[in-house]
Amino acid sequence: MKLMEGKRGVIFGVSNTHGIAYGIAKQLFEAGAEIAFTYAGEVMEKRVRPIAESMNAKIIMNCDVTKEDEVKAVFSELEKTYGKIDFVVHAVAFANREDLTGEFINTSRSGWDLAMGISAYSLVSLARNARPIMNQGSSILALTYLGGEKVVANYNIMGVAKSALESSARYLAENLGKDGIRVNCLSSGAVKTLAASGIDGFGKMLKSAVLKAPLKRNVTLEDVGKTGLYLLSDLSSGVTGEVVHVDCGCHCVYASADEMELVTK
Repeated sequence: MKLMEGKRGVIFGVSNTHGIAYGIAKQLFEAGAEIAFTYAGEVMEKRVRPIAESMNAKIIMNCDVTKEDEVKAVFSELEKTYGKIDFVVHAVAFANREDLTGEFINTSRSGWDLAMGISAYSLVSLARNARPIMNQGSSILALTYLGGEKVVANYNIMGVAKSALESSARYLAENLGKDGIRVNCLSSGAVKTLAASGIDGFGKMLKSAVLKAPLKRNVTLEDVGKTGLYLLSDLSSGVTGEVVHVDCGCHCVYASADEMELVTK
């Protein structure tokens, strides 16, 4: 029997076959899970639908996570189709490009509200609507990044939004623990994704990560996907309110010997 056989859930935020959400979906599918997919708008549907169909998805729905009625509609359909579900993956984030360059101090009020609403508050909305149909022992997983804990150049408002996301996950873990529902965050290292392409200097970030990481390489989608599978499966039955780093160890190193060799006197 496969690890996720008989398990059913939904992923919000798959956008293409190069993204972290896809890496997790692939591992879940290969482990026997039934996965529902959402997309935001017609452009994204053209990317998401082929992926969802390749994984035999029974539910492929439009959902703007900032609209409560659309979130409710997704979970209503999940209940009609499956009755109860076992996992939810939150892989949704967005900020205006101008708020990801220059100085954080220049973030606009509208840019702040937009990034926080889509990238952080949406987890609260998804959890609230998922709660009534989630089985005991089920799992909610949100994707985050080290920029939520430390300053990362050009991450700006998204770093603050990820901080809010991680804190929200801890409070949700406390709220939902009594229902047997776990809530965790997966903090991936730098991976070449569509989302990452919006960050200035991302190529340099990849090279810097190799210098800093104890494993001396960048993380892969398979690395991240397998950890996502762990956090969504019964293998992590005692883990909740946690931020699990999958970054080849970058998060634990302030300055590596390789980096120090590059510094001139």
